[in-house]
Amino acid sequence: QVQLVESGGGLVQPGGSLRLSCAASGNIFSIRVMDWYRQAPGKQRELVASIFSSGSTNYADSVKGRFTISRDSKNTVYLQMNILSPEDTAVYLCRGRGTTGQGFFDLWGQGTQVTVSS
Repeated sequence: QVQLVESGGGLVQPGGSLRLSCAASGNIFSIRVMDWYRQAPGKQRELVASIFSSGSTNYADSVKGRFTISRDSKNTVYLQMNILSPEDTAVYLCRGRGTTGQGFFDLWGQGTQVTVSS
């Protein structure tokens, strides 16, 4: 069983920075794609950033130039968030897709709250 656990959320002032982590564990053979989404109250869930096994990345226009998705291993993905504004306030969730020793997986973490406020 694969699990994804996010961490690093919290309260930050406008203009500040925060780094989120998503740690994958379990019987993982390979991770093909890791995504960061965010969900704010009353709004649709938004895909923020993705990183592929090739190392390629893509970003939502709303965060391009401010956020960076990266990996330090095949099991841990990060989201560096800079120049944060109140509009970035949301629950941030990671999604991982790949293979285990027994088949494919497509799983979400539990989410971590990011609040940007003075």
